[in-house]
Amino acid sequence: MNSTAVRPVKPADTAASRGLPAWVYNHPEMTRLEYERLLKPSWQITCHISQIPNAGDYVTFELGPDSVIVLRERGGGIRALRNVCRHRGTRLLEGAGSCHGRITCPYHGWSYRYDGSLLATPAKESFPGLNLREHGLDPVPMELTLGFVFVCLAAVPPPPPSQMWAPIIEELAPYRFEELVPTQPVYLEEWEVDWKIAMDNYLESYHVPIGHPGLNRMFTPDYEDQRGVPGIARGISWMREAPSSRWSERIYQKYVGPVTARHLPEPHRRSWRFYSCLPNLGIDIMPEQVDFFQVLPRGPGKCVIRGAAFGLPDDRREMRLVRWLGNRINMQVNKEDRLLCERLQRGLADSAYRPGPLSQLETWMIEFHDLLRARIPEVNLPAAPARFA
Repeated sequence: MNSTAVRPVKPADTAASRGLPAWVYNHPEMTRLEYERLLKPSWQITCHISQIPNAGDYVTFELGPDSVIVLRERGGGIRALRNVCRHRGTRLLEGAGSCHGRITCPYHGWSYRYDGSLLATPAKESFPGLNLREHGLDPVPMELTLGFVFVCLAAVPPPPPSQMWAPIIEELAPYRFEELVPTQPVYLEEWEVDWKIAMDNYLESYHVPIGHPGLNRMFTPDYEDQRGVPGIARGISWMREAPSSRWSERIYQKYVGPVTARHLPEPHRRSWRFYSCLPNLGIDIMPEQVDFFQVLPRGPGKCVIRGAAFGLPDDRREMRLVRWLGNRINMQVNKEDRLLCERLQRGLADSAYRPGPLSQLETWMIEFHDLLRARIPEVNLPAAPARFA
């Protein structure tokens, strides 16, 4: 995804349009290289600013073996710190919550200010010559974009997310991202699927008419309206005129646009928008709410889906109904994706599998594969190299 302007889908190069070899979806050395070469030097969402509204509020984020604390400071600023005690490496905080006045290690009680500086150590006299200023928590590169807190674990981060999203900020403006509040807590869902399979699935909508019958009853496939900007692919599904035959889908179609999405321009009221950001981020925009998810490796052939949902503050009964229905529809789509991806994971282990031709409707997935080929050239090999054994 290295274009310089919004562009339509381009036909894939048929000479190169084949899937990756099966071994890359279930190999421990691939998992290690993907973390080091793709995921660590990328920007990852930790939370939305509304999830840490008060001083001391925090959210932790884990990527591979590393962990980050994102925390609200007393002056209202946000800080990102490595979640590892400078004494003996204990994880300082878990999940999300609020630490009152300081960050304290649960093992030996070393405590840190919100800015990461070391505040105190129990039995300080047992550490002759200890200089507290030399043992603060390591900072992590961070940026706020679209109301989300992004972090990067690489020593030299790539261009910031604000630069990547800049070409499409204007089309996102009606959704008022910075004003969103949580409608659901952060969730973690373990899949028996390699993270690349899950991301492949999100990057192509070729499977939607067959794999997601409910979604297809309600909306046009988003491959009919796709564009790309540097680093990001976007597809729009438009609500069909004919009411769905299913009651939940039909009621959602009836109420979502004219009743609950009056804050949006008319065309936005009847569309679902899907944004994928390589290597592992998705943002889905519905008229009533917005969600994000990340596909995180959990080892070869396994991953964790991490995500959350947000909406503008709105306590109307109609909005609560539409959000409930939207979540119901999304949960079904998610279930279908999980089952499809698990079937693919099992199929790739079959000794008869050979990479087949890819459709021009799978062009964003092909770009993901090209990124893998560029960062990890070994994926071009039909079998794992001997040194990976």
